[in-house]
Amino acid sequence: MNKGLKVFGVFASFGMLIVLIQGALVTQTGSGDACGTSWPLCYDQVIPQTPTIQTLIEYTHRLVSGIMGLVVIILAVWAWFKLGHLRETKFLSILAVFAIVFQGLLGAAAVVWGQSDAVMALHFGFSLISLASVVLLSLLAFEADHANGPVTVNLSNRMRYYIYFVITYMYIVVYTGAFVKHTGASSACRGWPLCNGQLIPELQGRVAIQFGHRVAAGLLFIVILIMLVQLLKRYRSEKVIVWVAVISLILVSIQVASGAIVLMTGFTLWATLFHALFISILFAVLSYGVMIVSRK
Repeated sequence: MNKGLKVFGVFASFGMLIVLIQGALVTQTGSGDACGTSWPLCYDQVIPQTPTIQTLIEYTHRLVSGIMGLVVIILAVWAWFKLGHLRETKFLSILAVFAIVFQGLLGAAAVVWGQSDAVMALHFGFSLISLASVVLLSLLAFEADHANGPVTVNLSNRMRYYIYFVITYMYIVVYTGAFVKHTGASSACRGWPLCNGQLIPELQGRVAIQFGHRVAAGLLFIVILIMLVQLLKRYRSEKVIVWVAVISLILVSIQVASGAIVLMTGFTLWATLFHALFISILFAVLSYGVMIVSRK
């Protein structure tokens, strides 16, 4: 039985979600430089004196990220020894540690030296990988205690490759969304679904970045819908992967709706944070789907 590991894994998963939301909050409030250019200290202080709201946002994000870094390392080592007999455990353990360390280094480099918008968008991408690896390690602990063992599915190679394509494409869409945020292109297209009153606007500068993300996000909905339809037509008996597709379609629908709300409400903070939350959960769900379809 792996009760302790399962409880710790659930805690780590929720902790990583909090880190992701905090990161989105830092970006949305422009708090990335609210601790100056010192790292890991804040204005060269362990605890900043008379901090502003933005300083508190950045400082608490650093603090929670540091704590979760230790939590992820403990989870990875624990899973390595307890679940090492499962095929995916060692790879996920290494990936979890690498991703949490690398995203921390990206954040530190951005504070000390500054980084391009493209690199900072990649920071969010690695946060998703870190979350997914922690969630999958936690799910492995639950599968190890299940009477039937790890979940397997019987799909054609063509269907497997399509699911691999779905998560790859989704990661690209996430990157475009993060790039929109870090380039300040969120307000480049007023209105929804039209962009500045046009079906296809003049594709220049920030308008091109924002409109490109809209198109990519719309295609993601279609790509996931096709995945669900194909699974229902041909593999209805493979209930786990069908449910992965159903949940993914629900989440991407919420994601599209939350993106529209962000635009129609003037980019309110809560709508933006929910937008980041649902895309993070969607990536974790699809990652589980990829894990189970990769098993022979």
